[in-house]
Amino acid sequence: MNEKFEMLKRYNLWGENTPSLGFIRPEYTDKIYAYKGNRLIKVLVGQRRVGKSYILRQLASKLVESGVDKKNIFFINRELSDFDFLQTYKDLDELFKLYKAQVKPQGRIYLFIDEVQNIDGWERIVNSYSQDYIDEYEVFISGSNSKMLSGELATLLSGRYVSFEIFPLSFSEYAGINQKEQTKQTYIDYMNSGGMPELFMLSDQELRRNYISAVKDTVLLRDIIQRYNIKDARLLEDIFVYLVNNASNLLSVRNISNYFKSSGRKTSYDTVAAYIGYIEDAYLVHRVERYNIKGKETIAGNYKYYVNDLSFNNYLYQGFGYGSGYMLENLVYLELARHGFDIYVGNIKDKEVDFVAIKGDRTLYVQSAFMLIDRLTIEREYSALETIDDNYEKIVVSLDEIAMPSKGGIKHIQAWNLHKILTSNSILL
Repeated sequence: MNEKFEMLKRYNLWGENTPSLGFIRPEYTDKIYAYKGNRLIKVLVGQRRVGKSYILRQLASKLVESGVDKKNIFFINRELSDFDFLQTYKDLDELFKLYKAQVKPQGRIYLFIDEVQNIDGWERIVNSYSQDYIDEYEVFISGSNSKMLSGELATLLSGRYVSFEIFPLSFSEYAGINQKEQTKQTYIDYMNSGGMPELFMLSDQELRRNYISAVKDTVLLRDIIQRYNIKDARLLEDIFVYLVNNASNLLSVRNISNYFKSSGRKTSYDTVAAYIGYIEDAYLVHRVERYNIKGKETIAGNYKYYVNDLSFNNYLYQGFGYGSGYMLENLVYLELARHGFDIYVGNIKDKEVDFVAIKGDRTLYVQSAFMLIDRLTIEREYSALETIDDNYEKIVVSLDEIAMPSKGGIKHIQAWNLHKILTSNSILL
């Protein structure tokens, strides 16, 4: 027991070591911290290695700065091999009781459980402590699978949690961590690299490639292959490669299935559909439905998929000719998603609008264009937006050096300024 306690002590703020907080991400910590002081379970979800562990530590540190005693914070990262002994919720409960007996915290205790899905039956202890009305507990957890809060668990915790999706670094965070001005060139550097936080601790391109490859292998193995007992691991990875290299294109499961069958692969529609679903659940890609702007309804059939971080393309699959325009569209999608918009691919009168983004009573129609190089390009990119006859905001995002004036109520936004526009309540130019 003492050995387990010493292990716990090593990773907690009340221990002898000071855990690294990494690059501070106030866009997340401020939003999550605003929910403190109640029994709601705070759930951080997102792909592995996007920084959930650091954000949890930053939240714990923020609590200490606000006056919470370090002894009142219980922190474990189940991803670390040092905590492999935590197999079930009973093991976790035993360790937590040992912590209380040894540290003797007084008052409200804050439980931080990182990669909680690796503990069998974790929902029992989370539900138990968050709803304990004798002692005061507040629970923060993280996980790397979107299904961790579905089905029976969602029923069990119904109305008792609030979730936050964590993404790789945004452009503004990228500029901050690299101490660069938010300019066109910085944005291009960002687009040609990616937002995985630990990339920026590696100076060599080969080291970065190896790191991204290791992230991909870890997610596929731990979050998909082992979790779902995948029989054809090679097909799973090939489908991921296909989605990465066809990001921003309209796709259907049937077409993807037919592609692999025509290549001599033994598979089926159901298998391909299941594997794509697993890849989505692990936050490697995001699926976007089509939306009839006139009829205000989704359209079944084809979808677009966007990769969670361009580093998978930039460091692993560059040979597939993934164009800069598609990369920009992918980044625009991610920026909209970071700001909490529900996102669709718009369709109106046989024309496509890259994004219909809805958040509360705000709707944005967004067209992404690499460069508005001539009159024909401008007419093509603006025409779909001009077809929409409502009064919601309409913008074209591009990498042009000079911002164009408003055209028929349609605003032109330079890509490196998009996050500023999304943060405001409306477009102010």
